[in-house]
Amino acid sequence: MLSKERTAEIVKKYGKNEKDTGSAQVQIALLTAQINDLTEHLKHNKKDASGRRGLFILVGQRRALLNYLNKKDRDAYVKLLSELKIRK
Repeated sequence: MLSKERTAEIVKKYGKNEKDTGSAQVQIALLTAQINDLTEHLKHNKKDASGRRGLFILVGQRRALLNYLNKKDRDAYVKLLSELKIRK
């Protein structure tokens, strides 16, 4: 789980304002932070099957949001991919 401070920092960086938690860019950035944290956890705990399942669910949610953003705003999609270092 992300701390409130880290979540607020991500929302401030990728959102239109400090309360913009619903936009696709913010949701993708939050999911990416969770995915990165969970990936590090799984490197140390290789047998955590439920954690691995959770990771796959988060990746699927992020993929759906990225597809949506790609259809709606291609420029924002490309910019977000480069900022978050997500490969397509």
